[in-house]
Amino acid sequence: MHTEDAIIQPLLRMRDVAARGALYGLAAVPVLGVASLFVSDHQDRLMFLAVVGGFAAALAVVGILIGLFFWWACGGDIRRCRDWHTVRGQAGPVTVAAPVLLRIGVLALVLFPGAFGLYHLVDGAGYDSWLYGD
Repeated sequence: MHTEDAIIQPLLRMRDVAARGALYGLAAVPVLGVASLFVSDHQDRLMFLAVVGGFAAALAVVGILIGLFFWWACGGDIRRCRDWHTVRGQAGPVTVAAPVLLRIGVLALVLFPGAFGLYHLVDGAGYDSWLYGD
C-alpha cells in the first residue's frame, strides 16, 4: 500500500478549513457566555472576559500566520489529523499542523469580538441584573 493510497481524499481546502474554524468560533461564544456566569463577582467576570478576549486575539494572529505559512510551505500536500499515520520524514508533521493551526486561528478570530462583546454587555448591565453578578 502506497502512502498516497492511505490519504483520505479529497484533500483539504483552505476555504473549508477556515469555514469550519469560524463555525467552531461561533459555537464557542455562547459557551464562553455560559462559562462567564460561573464567575460570580462583577469585576472578576469582566477580567475573565477581557483575558479570554486578549488571549483569543493573540492566538488568532499566531495561529493564522503560522498556519498560512505552513500551508504555503507544504505546497498543496495538506493532510487531515486522521492521516497522521501517512506522515513521513521530518517535515511531514507540518502537513497536518497547517490546517490545525489555521482552524484554531480562525476560531480565535471569531471568539475575540464575541468575548469583548460579552465584556461590554456585562459592563453595561444594571447593578441588580443577574448578568451583572455579585
